[in-house]
Amino acid sequence: MPSDLERAMETLIVVFHRYADKEGSSATLSRKELKQLMETELSSFLKSQRDPAAVDKILKDLDSNGDGEVNFEEFVALVVGLSIACEQIYQMKQKQTAGQKKP
Repeated sequence: MPSDLERAMETLIVVFHRYADKEGSSATLSRKELKQLMETELSSFLKSQRDPAAVDKILKDLDSNGDGEVNFEEFVALVVGLSIACEQIYQMKQKQTAGQKKP
């Protein structure tokens, strides 16, 4: 039986390929595929972005090899960055909760 972390890694791979397999190379996300992935899988994050060109900026930032697409390694960099940001928010909330419990 896989652990929670193993299932999380499998989910990352499955989600990436669910969108990468829609057009072109199944090993990369095109701009359109990245946008679909983000609109479906990261909709809360996208809603918090006030910039309509957010997906284009994210693609440019992620595309470390400059090929105009996002491979799995580049995609994982996005997930890691978002996970770090979420963990920092979690830590702040933990501190706030702990501060509120003190008499």
